[in-house]
Amino acid sequence: MTNKPTVLFVCVHNAGRSQMAAGFMRELGQGRIEVLSAGSAPKDSINPIAVEAMAEIGIDIANNTPKVLTPEAVQESDAVITMGCGDVCPFYPGKRYEDWVLDDPAGQGIEPVRVIRDEIKRRVESLLAELLA
Repeated sequence: MTNKPTVLFVCVHNAGRSQMAAGFMRELGQGRIEVLSAGSAPKDSINPIAVEAMAEIGIDIANNTPKVLTPEAVQESDAVITMGCGDVCPFYPGKRYEDWVLDDPAGQGIEPVRVIRDEIKRRVESLLAELLA
């Protein structure tokens, strides 16, 4: 039985933003946080530019697979962080929900994706500090 907080990162395709956020939380959380990610309409693979942007800073998300969002994933999470998927995320009373307004890296070059990546890192660091306080 674990008493570690569980965080679920959700975006539409589970191919960019939520994967980068999960990568940061795994890296920065150092095993103190259970990390899940999912998408309301998952793609077949991770965005290669997101993979490249994360690899630049030493975080490997290349072998991750986009997963479909399930009510069970939301139920088992202490915090649910959505990014651009709006109302598709099931709502359960007592859960912490945050919507992070971030540009979608899909179809963008490496420069704008680095900006998105760095903003995700800043937000993950803040969330991590709150969850472990």
